[in-house]
Amino acid sequence: MNETSAPRPWYTRIGPGLITACVVVGPGSIMTSSTVGANNAYSLLWIVVASVAFMMVYMTMGARLGVVAKDSPGNLIRKRTGKWLAVLVGGCVFFISAAFQSGNNIGVAAAFEAFIDSKEIVTGLVIVFNVIAISFLFAFKDMYKMLERLMMTFVGLMLVSFAVNLIRLKPDLNAMMWGFVPNLDQIDTSKAENMLPLLGLMGTTFVISAAFYQAYLVHQKGWGLEQLKSGLVDARVGSVIMALITIMLMSTAAAGLYTGEVVRLNNPVDVAKSLEETFGASGKIVFCLGLFSAAYSSFIVNSMIGGFTLSDGLGLGSKPTDLWPRLMTTLALLTGMAVGVATLAFDFDRTPTIIAAQAVTVVGAPLVAGVLLWLTSRKDIMGDHVNSTFTNAFAGLGLVLLIAMAGKTAFYDLPAKYQKWQEDSKKTATVHVLDNDQFYSNHFETLLRDRSC
Repeated sequence: MNETSAPRPWYTRIGPGLITACVVVGPGSIMTSSTVGANNAYSLLWIVVASVAFMMVYMTMGARLGVVAKDSPGNLIRKRTGKWLAVLVGGCVFFISAAFQSGNNIGVAAAFEAFIDSKEIVTGLVIVFNVIAISFLFAFKDMYKMLERLMMTFVGLMLVSFAVNLIRLKPDLNAMMWGFVPNLDQIDTSKAENMLPLLGLMGTTFVISAAFYQAYLVHQKGWGLEQLKSGLVDARVGSVIMALITIMLMSTAAAGLYTGEVVRLNNPVDVAKSLEETFGASGKIVFCLGLFSAAYSSFIVNSMIGGFTLSDGLGLGSKPTDLWPRLMTTLALLTGMAVGVATLAFDFDRTPTIIAAQAVTVVGAPLVAGVLLWLTSRKDIMGDHVNSTFTNAFAGLGLVLLIAMAGKTAFYDLPAKYQKWQEDSKKTATVHVLDNDQFYSNHFETLLRDRSC
């Protein structure tokens, strides 16, 4: 049976792309988008379109690989190059996912912190939601189907909550339209720190490990060659949704916070508080509902990306019914929870874990992109569905961009962050207790820098 022989319900034609959109739109994306909008208004909306265009190309490559290839990406790599490249790819993706998982924990905490003053209660809630996530991995026979339904719900909540507040703010539609026109004069490159929000916006939108995981999601969905068209459409729909949510977040901050002066956001809740001043409690509640949906959906899927990719790289299985992918995902969740809880409850400095994660990202992001480009260009794997010349050219440009961002991270960000961490570590003479605002300010500033790589 082919796709044209019998119409299928619309919801069977989408799924993996929506799940990928959920992991891309997380607390880092919300923080970065809001910061850029608050300080640059609508002028950098075109950056979102450009970043999502690269993401869309790699997502469609991942979808084609998952639909056409009869084997998992890890097995494909292992059979053609040996086990070490497969292990390296899986290890890099897992380490990055596990290290950045602490940021998702803090993002979930921030959504509760808007309404709960007790750090102990917030920390307890974070632990509870980690337990729920781990239970989710083992509770359902068809985990993918439940994951898809859950992520569809979260996507719907994000779209509605962010759209409601944006519409109520009545953004300048003319300025928004001009924001999609590339204008390099709007980017101040005189100081490196001025580039952080811009690179962060690209880094939180063009997430190559999520695009690579698209191949696994398509396998889990059960799509074959007959559903190739659906797989490609689904990847594009997911890309458009992540662009739409990011644009709404930037525009909300532009309409509600932009003054022409430098605006410092301590955390995403600052946006919620500004909406509360304008619309009352309903504005904050609606925004925090979207914030929680973004944080917790990314929370679950990010850990699965690391767990499933590592298990596949080690040759231990890549299916939701296999034990090892779920165990590896649990390990990623527990690692992120341990760092997140230590940060929330004991003011643990997670800078060393972020430095290590960024160091791995320098190698991991270009490596994963290059491997995905290589796999989808091989005729012995893809047959007649190899990359077109345009796809190879555009994906190659995206790879160059990732290498450039990795170079900046390696030669500028990491040395600067390591030096700052050493200086801060020496300042132990004065002991002070951070209030909630200062606590989340410190850790969301770190989160903003995390994804600039």
